[in-house]
Amino acid sequence: MSTALILGATGATGRLLLRELLANNQWSKVGEYGRRVTPEADLPQNRGKLEQKTINFENLEAAGLKDGRWDVVFVTLGTTRAIAGSAEMFEKIDREYVVNACKAAKTDDPEHQQRVVYLSSGGANPSSYFLYPRSKGLTELGIARLGYADTIVFRPGLLKGAQRANKRLPEILAGYVTGAASHFMSSVEIHVPVLAKAIMKAGILGSSGLRPAVGATKAGQEDAWFTLIDNKGALVLGQE
Repeated sequence: MSTALILGATGATGRLLLRELLANNQWSKVGEYGRRVTPEADLPQNRGKLEQKTINFENLEAAGLKDGRWDVVFVTLGTTRAIAGSAEMFEKIDREYVVNACKAAKTDDPEHQQRVVYLSSGGANPSSYFLYPRSKGLTELGIARLGYADTIVFRPGLLKGAQRANKRLPEILAGYVTGAASHFMSSVEIHVPVLAKAIMKAGILGSSGLRPAVGATKAGQEDAWFTLIDNKGALVLGQE
């Protein structure tokens, strides 16, 4: 059995991933660390192995992230510029907090082979002119440079069925278009429960255990390589 840490378990995908982790016997302990954690009333009954902790991303040394000796670190933490309030705060939360937290969760024991699984976004590109895909692309590289034994990145398409407090107009409009296109294009959208299952399975299997049908590829750059799973691969993995 393994231990799992999830950062960002209150988001659209993270809350379903947390339930998957708690329901699966692969995990002996599940840690939910974040600026806020799931309220007790919203937790499933099978929460005996859950450890929750509210942390300050500005003071990660006090968070004790590496004390849990987590085998797999799942990251579904992110935000939007609108919610963050500015481009500067967006990059701070979306990239700096994520990379620093992953660094803090990495143990100092060279014998402990840890895996990190990061939920990025379709179109992520560190060289993009646009803020959102550039930040996601730079975050991917930042995590890949930390030296985890295995780094896996998901780049899904439009998230269908995402339960968010604030509906995002671009996603609503895009939903009408991609809903029809998804019948013949597997690169367009994915239902959030399927994505959550795929992320958990990747955490269990690791890069070397992924079937060829997933179509995982090597991505990144020198000193920052990672295994990339696109929307089609996430669909295959999540529906197995």
